[in-house]
Amino acid sequence: MERKNEIKRVKLVVAYDGTAYSGWQLQPNGITIEEVLNRELSDLLREEIRVVGASRTDAGVHALGNVAVFDTVARIPGEKISYALNTRLPEDIRIRGSEEVALDFHPRHCDSEKTYVYRIWNHSFANPMERLYSKFCYYPLDLERMRQGAECLVGTHDFQSFCSAGSQAETTVRTVTGITVDRDPEEPRLVRITVRGKGFLYNMVRIISGTLLEMGMGLREPGEMKEILEAKDRQKAGPTAEAKGLTLVKIDFLNGCHPEGTTPVETDLERMLRERCR
Repeated sequence: MERKNEIKRVKLVVAYDGTAYSGWQLQPNGITIEEVLNRELSDLLREEIRVVGASRTDAGVHALGNVAVFDTVARIPGEKISYALNTRLPEDIRIRGSEEVALDFHPRHCDSEKTYVYRIWNHSFANPMERLYSKFCYYPLDLERMRQGAECLVGTHDFQSFCSAGSQAETTVRTVTGITVDRDPEEPRLVRITVRGKGFLYNMVRIISGTLLEMGMGLREPGEMKEILEAKDRQKAGPTAEAKGLTLVKIDFLNGCHPEGTTPVETDLERMLRERCR
C-alpha cells in the first residue's frame, strides 16, 4: 500500500512593496499579498494552500520581514520552497527565507515583538525616489519634541485614542516596548519613527506617527500626549499618517516560541532598510 505523505508546516519570511496591494488579508475588491501567495503556492505544490500571516498589514504598507506559515504534504524540503516560489512571484514580493517548523507553531499565537518604522522625507522639496516609501513633510521637524511626546506611550496602556474605527479587537490595551525618533545617519533628511511592541491596533502606528508629526511641527505640545492617551478618544489624537511611509521591519518571537534552528533574519533586514534609506 502506498504511504501517504505526512503533513508539515512551513514558515516563510516575506518582504513586499505594498504600493500595488490592498494590504495583506484577502479582500473582495482588490489584490492582496495573501491572495498572491495562496495562488502561487497552490500552483507550485499542486494542492490548495492557505497561508496564515503574523501581521495583516494595511493597504499600501510595506514589509521587510512579515512571517507566514502554511501546511502542505509536498515532498519539497521547506528550505527549498523559497527559491522555487520566488521564480513565480511578481517582483514586488519576495520570500527571504523558508523552513519547516513544528506543527503547533502559529505566528499569531506566539509571544512576539513587532518592529515598525515610519519614514518621513523632511526637506523643502520632495524626493521622487522616496515618494512610495516615505511621507513628505517640508516643515522643519523638531525631533526632541517628538521624542518627548513619545515617552509616555512606552509601556502597557489603553490605546483606544490611537485606534481607527472598524477595529475588531476585543481589547484596546497594548504594550509598546520602545519608540525612537531619529534622522538616518547616512541621509539626515530622512526622519525615522521606530515603534516596537507586542501587538498593535488598527492603524495604531500610523496614528502615533501622525500625532508625533504634529508635535514635531509645533502644532501640539509634547505634554498633550499623556492627555490624548488618557482620553481614550480617537478624535483627540492626530491624523492617520499615510500608509506608504510605514514598513514592518521584523518580527521577533520570544520565550522560546521561535522555531528551533531558525536562522535569524534581523541583520539582513536591517541592512536592507539602511540601503533603502540611502
